Amino acid sequence: MIIYKIFRAPEWGAFVARGETEGAPVDLADGFIHFSTGRQVAETAARHFADEDGLVLVAVNAEDLGDALRWEPSRGGDLFPHLYRPLRIHEVLFKARLPLGPDGRHVFPEGVL
Repeated sequence: MIIYKIFRAPEWGAFVARGETEGAPVDLADGFIHFSTGRQVAETAARHFADEDGLVLVAVNAEDLGDALRWEPSRGGDLFPHLYRPLRIHEVLFKARLPLGPDGRHVFPEGVL
């Protein structure tokens, strides 16, 4: 299963420079890296990144993350993937820009949602 993480441009730049990341400030505060499934990621973008342009969407194969990935309840009891270790750059399958569309919502690459 493919899961997704949204990065702000400076977070993405730091990830690339270091080769791994412990996530955004919210991830550091919560003690894990927040991910979303394809079904969840548009709501994640709308809720936590509204009106932010220049975002980077990263795709990762959940199975490659091993036992450090846990599925835990969050919004409305829905299970979300949480990674309890740093994410390594070589684990990224692909990245894509996540621009804002004319309606103010993020435009996702075809096949993500």
